Amino acid sequence: MLREKVKQAVEILNEKDIDMWLTFVRESEACYDPCLSLILDTNITWQSAFIITRCGKTIAVVGSLDYERVHLTGLYNDIRKYVGSFKEEFIRILNELNPNKIAINTSRSDYMSDGLTHGMFELLMDFTSGTEFQHRFISSEEIVSALRGRKTATEIARIKAAIQMTEDIYSQVSGFIQPGKTELEVAEFILQKVTNYGVETAWEENSCPAIFSGPDTAGAHADPTERVIQKGHVLNIDFGVKKDDYCSDIQRTWYFLREGETEAPDIVLRGFNTIIESVQMAKDAIRPGISGWEIDKIARDYIVSKGYPEYPHGLGHQVGRSTHDGAGMLGPRWERYGNVPYLPIEVAQIYTIEPRLPIEGYGVATVEEMIVVTEDGCEWLSRPQKEIFLI
Repeated sequence: MLREKVKQAVEILNEKDIDMWLTFVRESEACYDPCLSLILDTNITWQSAFIITRCGKTIAVVGSLDYERVHLTGLYNDIRKYVGSFKEEFIRILNELNPNKIAINTSRSDYMSDGLTHGMFELLMDFTSGTEFQHRFISSEEIVSALRGRKTATEIARIKAAIQMTEDIYSQVSGFIQPGKTELEVAEFILQKVTNYGVETAWEENSCPAIFSGPDTAGAHADPTERVIQKGHVLNIDFGVKKDDYCSDIQRTWYFLREGETEAPDIVLRGFNTIIESVQMAKDAIRPGISGWEIDKIARDYIVSKGYPEYPHGLGHQVGRSTHDGAGMLGPRWERYGNVPYLPIEVAQIYTIEPRLPIEGYGVATVEEMIVVTEDGCEWLSRPQKEIFLI
């Protein structure tokens, strides 16, 4: 899979007219650059440079004791080791290749492209002081955004497998949850299934799954609590697994019937159906070339038109090796998101669609589905929830 991504990186460099992609790192176990999961898949100790060029050269400059582990990856054809000074070999390579554009691991908007620490940036400036190369550095955001977003067939297959496992676990939840159980008890049930399947949670276990029952819950991204599930509660769960290094991220919603009820109250159904309708509208509008903010606006405006407040987050994010995989998003044009809502949607990107709204006195209605972008639209990857689950 990593060979696929390195090959893809060369294609992207040519598409973007960038001569060299330079990832400059050190002590990656303690200070991990997200790019490394796509181009190395091992840790390094000393100052190291991983270079991919538009002509297909793959070069690594590493400390001598890191040489063998990098060699064993089979990803770099030219590995140069040093003992005392990184700078000498690094400058030699720059002089050999003389690149006009050197993309480095910095970004103002995309955290997945921003692994270069300030101290390492200062070192890079010191190493290239007095050379023309210092004026040729640009952000690698364009490269990383495309590389993370454009999933290969292998990546899509792995994400589908993670989704299937997540849905298998969700199918067992309805038989377990009932009034009187706590959010934490439901979380423990799900985490035991994760252990049984031999996988990991898609994000930290403290909040994966995230479980919210009834009104006045802690809110999105909070940990499960001792709150007791009660009849009349709307409950939603946010959960995913990481399988073979790739993630899923799906949310589902339940309603707990009161005595004498055979279906959810109209106020609950109205809120839930508004969510389902907004998800379908967004899905129907997605196609390559549209900016993410345009899709967010469709769902956001529809929910507001029904009398509900705006959801306080983006409509959807990309999923891959990380649950929040960076790059373009389906999000509003808010300052906090920088330029990422303006990036065009591309074929083979995988997004969530996850609006939410409050149902006064009952809880929060939300679903989170996953889609993959195709040449003329998108396809469901998850099996979409169309009706609220009743307990």
